Amino acid sequence: MKRSALVCGAGGFIGHHLVQRLKAEGAYVRGVDLKAPDFSRSAADEFLYLDLRDAAQAQAAIDVPFDEVYQLAADMGGAGYLFSGENDAAVMHNSALINLNVLEAARRTRPDRLFFASSACVYPRANQTGPQQFTCAENTVYPADPDSDYGWEKLFAERLYMAFARNTGITCRIARYHNVFGPEGTWQGGREKAPAALCRKVATAQDGGSIEIWGSGEQVRSFLYVDECVEGTLRLMRSDIEQPLNLGSACGISINALAELIADIAGKRLQLLHRAGPVGVHYRRSDNTQIRALLGWAPGESLRPGLEKTYAWIAGQMDQADGPR
Repeated sequence: MKRSALVCGAGGFIGHHLVQRLKAEGAYVRGVDLKAPDFSRSAADEFLYLDLRDAAQAQAAIDVPFDEVYQLAADMGGAGYLFSGENDAAVMHNSALINLNVLEAARRTRPDRLFFASSACVYPRANQTGPQQFTCAENTVYPADPDSDYGWEKLFAERLYMAFARNTGITCRIARYHNVFGPEGTWQGGREKAPAALCRKVATAQDGGSIEIWGSGEQVRSFLYVDECVEGTLRLMRSDIEQPLNLGSACGISINALAELIADIAGKRLQLLHRAGPVGVHYRRSDNTQIRALLGWAPGESLRPGLEKTYAWIAGQMDQADGPR
């Protein structure tokens, strides 16, 4: 029989790619979201427009015992959305309601497996603010001190899913995503993440011109191409690993170096102009010791191929919107 899968957040960037992969594997897929994917039609067999903040609608989403339920739905965005402080109440309220409702619906219908997408933002800010180059090993998440209310909600949700697993017998899997990027992700409007924002800025700039960078640009992150994110998600979902695992690249890069790499892909010489803005912690990259040991797999180290695809896609979107530059 066909594997059945539900993707909550199927109108979002990662969820959309996950649906495509599940369909390529031959699964029957239901997608659920408030909105359709922004840039191409969903590959899901059925797509339900539901608000998972509402308990009755969450129950309607999970009204049968799916083989796999992927919970990626959340109120989130890039640094400009998550670290300004202006959206904290909405982020915590909306995401907490979604997770509480999804878990209650899953408790009733008993899917074989339930996946929750957590975040690298759960890691303590104290380990990521100084000049020391701490990696984010899974066992360093406590004592807890996430850098944002978004991170606090994700950490609460991790404990919520693990508690439901212990008390109800639902099989749960949890991945801590580290800065996922790729084509068909948000690239404008305030919720875009650093790779997409920088691709847009570079595509807009004239050769020999300049682009703006928030902060000093020395803040370091690791970035994961979406295809590897989907691959790791499926491997973890179908494993026997109960604890949260990092899902990210172990290769860190500064925002300045990321901008320069994108400029090189575009064939442009650009000056970086730094200005004040939300930047998050100073240093964060994935520690892949556990995922490599437990899954026998980890994301690759090469950033450039994914950026080349992402830049080409964003430049193409801008050409469609504005005409040739």
